[in-house]
Amino acid sequence: MICFPNAKINIGLHIVSRRRDGYHDLETLFYPIGLKDALEIIPAKERAISSQINPAELTKTPTTTAETEGYRFFQTGIPVAGAVEENLVVKALHLAARERTIPPIDIHLLKKIPSGAGLGGGSSDAAFMLQLLNNNFSLGLSNDELAGMAATLGADCAFFIRNQPALASGIGDVLEPFDLDLSGYFLLLVKPDISIATKEAYSLVTPKIAELSLREIVKKPVSEWKEWLKNDFEPVIFKKYPEIYRIKKQLYDLGAVYASMSGSGSSVYGLFREEPEWQNSFREHFVWSNK
Repeated sequence: MICFPNAKINIGLHIVSRRRDGYHDLETLFYPIGLKDALEIIPAKERAISSQINPAELTKTPTTTAETEGYRFFQTGIPVAGAVEENLVVKALHLAARERTIPPIDIHLLKKIPSGAGLGGGSSDAAFMLQLLNNNFSLGLSNDELAGMAATLGADCAFFIRNQPALASGIGDVLEPFDLDLSGYFLLLVKPDISIATKEAYSLVTPKIAELSLREIVKKPVSEWKEWLKNDFEPVIFKKYPEIYRIKKQLYDLGAVYASMSGSGSSVYGLFREEPEWQNSFREHFVWSNK
């Protein structure tokens, strides 16, 4: 059984306060986009059946775990750093296995969403893994139960269970559905060869209360967002990584109605009324568009 975990962008981001537990309260709007990974699970008894993921995409440089642990893990595409046990897909499997019996499986993860980009790719993979296990093995978990489990894996992980635009508060785990449709805009996403750890980003920023709540700002026309809608990470990240600022400026120079860094970076997106002539720009960077 295969699924395609998608990325998200942050539309505005206010760092409101630092909590006693060391985390930060924030407000942001999570918006799903069509940049996707591919995630497949194959029950051990069906291993002889060919994978649904295109074999040409599986370059067979997998990281593998012992079969005695109940699974084998294969990861291809964009490399993912760290031990297998730290991968959020594997953590999601272990979490589900504490609630229900999961038979031995093979896991194939094809990474297309870059990490360290503020796009939530790892969180999406984890959330989709929970749903994949729930659906494939009839675990009987409700969306609320899945969201509760996902929240233990990452602050933005629960968002991907329902995968609809949502205002997020708390540490990003308190979600409120929000009616926003940007499908009429051309979205251009650019990520330089820079990865920013969330912990690093938060260490650089000073929390403050915004003059106007994000809820009110995003109700304004998109044409007014440039004046009002801010990402509190941008000043400190741009100072440390000027290339990210240059990308945002390039997007505005191309005619973006609104451009912003997503989350704590390093990706930057621009919203355009129509597709600009961007093909000769950003040649050294990862680029994705919604068309």
